[in-house]
This record gives sequence, C-alpha cells and structure tokens, in this order.
Amino acid sequence: MKKTKPVYVTQPSMPPLEEFTPYLEKIWGNKWLTNAGEFHQQLEVALAEYLGAEYISLFANGTIALVTALQALRVTGEVITTPYSFVIRWN
Repeated sequence: MKKTKPVYVTQPSMPPLEEFTPYLEKIWGNKWLTNAGEFHQQLEVALAEYLGAEYISLFANGTIALVTALQALRVTGEVITTPYSFVIRWN
C-alpha cells in the first residue's frame, strides 16, 4: 500500500523562520506579547488604509470575532456558524 502525505485543511502556509526572527527579537525586547502591541497596531493601520476602512479590529481567532460581532449586533437565539472559525493544525 502506497503511503500518501495527508492534506491538512487548516495547515497554515508559513515563510522561513529566519524572516520572523527580527520581529520576534523586537517583540521579546519590548516584552509585549498580547494584543495592541506595536506590530498589532501597525497591521490595523495598514489594513484600514489598504481596504479604505475607517476602523479595523484584529482578533486572535475567528471565534472571538464572531462572538464580538454577535454581541455588538445584539443577536439572540440559536446561531449556526462555520466549524472552521479557529484555524488550528492537527497532526
């Protein structure tokens, strides 16, 4: 039987780690590992400009974004959403 390599629906495409090293060093130096850090803010500004939007809010995952949207819109009752709102890699 031929062994095949699995295809992961939720596997991210990542650049080489060396490309991240300068950013990680700066983050480590700032000791700011949570939301609203320097790179978080830069990305929000760049995305808003690129999309022509007045405001952009980044979230850690799709589930938190969906819950926030539902709360902001005051949606009540049963809500059915995609099961792929929080992308993870299964090994």
